[in-house]
Order: sequence, then C-alpha cells, then structure tokens
Amino acid sequence: MRVLASLFILCIGFGVLAQSTEEETSDSGAKITFKETVHEFGEINQGDVVTHVFEYENTGNEPLIISNVRTSCGCTAPNWSREPLAPGELGELTIRFNSRGKSGMQNKIITITSNAQNSQERVRITGNVLRPAPAETDTEDGQ
Repeated sequence: MRVLASLFILCIGFGVLAQSTEEETSDSGAKITFKETVHEFGEINQGDVVTHVFEYENTGNEPLIISNVRTSCGCTAPNWSREPLAPGELGELTIRFNSRGKSGMQNKIITITSNAQNSQERVRITGNVLRPAPAETDTEDGQ
C-alpha cells in the first residue's frame, strides 16, 4: 500500500513539474506587437492611391521573421522587410491602397504570418471612396 501511495505522489510531482516547465517555455520566442492595428484614411477620391505604414516591434526574446502578408483585395499591396528582426527592434509594414474602380466605404484586412508566438496577426485599413462629380456639359451656348 505504501508503494502505491509513493508512486501516486511521485506521479503528481512529475505532473506539476512538467506543467511549470511548459509555462516557462511558452514565454520564449518572437512576438510581434503593432503600435496600431487600424488606420482610417477618411474620405479619398476615386482613383487616389494612398499608403500607410504600420509600425511593429519584436517584443519577444528571439528573432522575428515575417513569412507572408496577405491582403483581402488585389487593390491593396503590402511591402515589408524579409530580414529577421531582433528582439526589441522596430519594423515597418507599408500598405498601398489603390481606389481606382472602388466607391463607398472600404474595409481591407491584412493578415501577417510569422514565426512569432502570435503567428497570425491582422491589421486593417478603412476609408470612404468618393465618386467623381459628374462632368458638366455646356448647353447654354449650344455646344
């Protein structure tokens, strides 16, 4: 009976030890932290091309590598550094939005995939694309 009780206590002890080791390792690795996750362009004219730079930091303790950036529309183009970002360093993700052929409220989601603990993050751009005013015709002169 004492042997079974000793084995039971030993198993519980190993379980607690394994659990605390997992918690310690979950804090290691890269971590991407954006200064802002949404940018509002406001009102823009149809056909305008606008850009915004999202700044981020590697707040983890290992190098951060962004492997992919996907946009929700072909009208939105991302640009980012493919080089590893050391812990504590800042990086930039530039987003270019072409409003040609668009009108009304726009909401574009950009998905960032990396080796970070938070391996998928999203940022968003929004804006209201104004249609051009109709061209005026000169009817008074008969032209």
